[in-house]
Amino acid sequence: MPESDDERIADLEAALRHDDPRFAQGLGKGRPRRPREYRRGRAWLAMGLAVAAVVTGAVVPHGLLLAAGLVMAALAVNLFDTTLRRRPRRRRP
Repeated sequence: MPESDDERIADLEAALRHDDPRFAQGLGKGRPRRPREYRRGRAWLAMGLAVAAVVTGAVVPHGLLLAAGLVMAALAVNLFDTTLRRRPRRRRP
């Protein structure tokens, strides 16, 4: 027997609240926030710090600072990836 539309909507609402509670709360108040996939403030901050370390390491000839900046930049690039790396949820029968 197929589910009613109300049950499907309730399931979607519960999944949204579980996945991104801040976005769901904003929708409930009528002032939606950007979804998690589009919030990249920490990624830009990490990339800025990494670039600053690379530039400082290049201006002041300091190889360790330059290498640390390059490693930080490589790690910061991963923060821009929006795909979720968790196991897919099982669908209820």
